[in-house]
Amino acid sequence: MATTDLTALTGDYTIDTAHSTIGFTVRHAMVTNVKGKFGDFSGSLHLDGGDPSASSASIDVKMESIDTGSPDRDGHLKSADFFKIDEFPTMTFRSTKAESLGGDDYRITGDLTILGTTKPLSIDLEFNGAAKDPFGNERVGFEGKAEILRSEWGLTWNAALETGGVLVSDKIKLHFDISAIKNA
Repeated sequence: MATTDLTALTGDYTIDTAHSTIGFTVRHAMVTNVKGKFGDFSGSLHLDGGDPSASSASIDVKMESIDTGSPDRDGHLKSADFFKIDEFPTMTFRSTKAESLGGDDYRITGDLTILGTTKPLSIDLEFNGAAKDPFGNERVGFEGKAEILRSEWGLTWNAALETGGVLVSDKIKLHFDISAIKNA
């Protein structure tokens, strides 16, 4: 039986990476969007249904796993021009605050670390519900979104366009589809 009442849920959960996505969208050449995702990440949630402000999240993303559908572009993103994965193999998020915005809407704020630089990030989340899957696992689901300026984390590589503007936008749209399984 599925539930949409987050107040009934309290406990520790592990993100099910096989059924979750951490992705992004970036404007390319000022005319189109390039979408990508990270295929290797792990994370945990602590949910407190009675007091959502006591909830927390922790996520580690392996930067080597970036996938934009173009091996050449992915290679460039892994290089010293962007993520410097040899020096900074992991991007992390550690929550510092959680709050209910009413209904199924929540906001989690925390520290996002990229390239060794840590800055605050707020992620707006929608609770999609909870259910027991056919294998007996208790699951919860959330969809989230946020925007960052990549330059704030030292990601400044770019190329000028002949017609004006730049090749890669500073604004990055982040999106999350998270399924998590309650720990036994």
